[in-house]
Amino acid sequence: MNFFRAALLATALALPMASTASLAATPADVLVVAQNIDDIVAIDPAQAYEFSSGEYVTQVYDRLVQYDAEDPTKLVGGVASEWVADDAAKTITFTLRDGVKFHSGNPLRPEDVIYTFKRVIALNKAPAFILTQLGWTPENIEQMVTADGANKVVVKYEGDFSSAFVLNVLAARPGSVIDAETVKANEVDGDFGNAWLNANSAGTGPFKLRTYRAGEMLALEANPDYFKGAPTLRQVIIRHVAEAATQQLMLKSGDIDMAKNLTPDQVGGLGEGVKVETYPQAAVHFLSFNQKIETLTPPAVWEAARYLVDYKGMTDSFLKGQMETHQAFWPKGFPGSLDENPYSFDPEKAKKILADAGVTTPIKVTLDVINSTPFTDMAQSLQASFGQAGINFEILPGTGSQVITKYRARTHEAMLLYWGPDFMDPHSNAKAFAYNEDNADDKYQSTTTWRNAWAVPEELNKETKAALAEADPAKRDAMYVDLQKKVQANSPIVVMFQAQKQVAMSPSVEGYVNGANSDFVYYRLVKKAQ
Repeated sequence: MNFFRAALLATALALPMASTASLAATPADVLVVAQNIDDIVAIDPAQAYEFSSGEYVTQVYDRLVQYDAEDPTKLVGGVASEWVADDAAKTITFTLRDGVKFHSGNPLRPEDVIYTFKRVIALNKAPAFILTQLGWTPENIEQMVTADGANKVVVKYEGDFSSAFVLNVLAARPGSVIDAETVKANEVDGDFGNAWLNANSAGTGPFKLRTYRAGEMLALEANPDYFKGAPTLRQVIIRHVAEAATQQLMLKSGDIDMAKNLTPDQVGGLGEGVKVETYPQAAVHFLSFNQKIETLTPPAVWEAARYLVDYKGMTDSFLKGQMETHQAFWPKGFPGSLDENPYSFDPEKAKKILADAGVTTPIKVTLDVINSTPFTDMAQSLQASFGQAGINFEILPGTGSQVITKYRARTHEAMLLYWGPDFMDPHSNAKAFAYNEDNADDKYQSTTTWRNAWAVPEELNKETKAALAEADPAKRDAMYVDLQKKVQANSPIVVMFQAQKQVAMSPSVEGYVNGANSDFVYYRLVKKAQ
């Protein structure tokens, strides 16, 4: 089946079900995915900052180092075969793999890596901050990233952090290496090829872009020359199907191979002939107490709260398949995570903790929550369970922007929200949950600690900075585990759950990998059993 015919099939999939019912099963070497992709604003890796665009970038581009399909929990070489870090000099020297080619056929060169980083800094689009935290600016970038001979790139950085942190930064989306010659040839009015790359690809990845129509489809074609081996699939066609019910019907009728956005009820109604895989995601959900509110400052209130969350009751009912109990600030599935969940629902123990500490109950607390599922259901569960120990929540629902604006202003009492890392390094969350050196109202920080007015103990501040600077990966991971244990035991921020993603697919689909965030979705190893 040639691409033209596959495109016709993909177009047909957007039609009503009466029209698609007569279609045959999808081709053996083509994966057809139904997914809501209307969040995509841009697909240029220097600009892409949405969930769906993150999935796309991972299929089409490689980075110097990356979390890859074989094991998305381990950082490995991408287009770099090896690297040497000098923490004292704050440099990392990367050796590029031999024989890597871009989709155009152009060979990978140090100049391509240098141009990649230069254009991210120059364009200064949404994800640029991930790289600028290395001390890179438009004025110094050509001195911070340089070539060393024909196959080496030297990366310099500024700041009190380790090379391990820098490697995780370089593994993030804006580190995706592009074909400099091809992109330069398509520059218009000094845009660094931005307009062209939002409709075309110029990577080294296992797939290349064949067609992109915003709000309609992404069609990817296998790269037969990929340096880790050509994908088994010839094409991946991602159809924009916004309605979950339509995705469910298309999957059951065999018109698609995979549905990405089903609700728990729809998953439960799939029946035989469909398999469902569940993947932990990076977002953690928490309940927090503003330390400007005097009744919420006793540590006994924080401790009691950990025994007043009905973790199992929620995950066994309305959160089933969507979240799992996770009580530490760094998501499981990545180095440095703490996966122990020492707390369970025990209102009698909570009441004793409060009584022994001399805390007077009842305590009246307003609880801000986003006015949509599952957040409103979670708030009602917390209202019922906390009430058993005399902590009485008044639920204040609002839009996401209203709730977050109030949170940033520190005018809430209790808050039900979630947090996801900007890049997959534990410091991204440690800074948010275990660090706050200046708690002044006029020193705004985008952290849960500052927003809850928690003046973090100096011990935790020091340990957070020390972990950031630690060069030994094993020691660094251990330090983050220790930080999580301390925050887990004694903090006004109660981490309760980690999000999960359910993907429904044909039983013939094998090898699909979905890591903890959208950047870690991989189709390269997928095959369809015959």
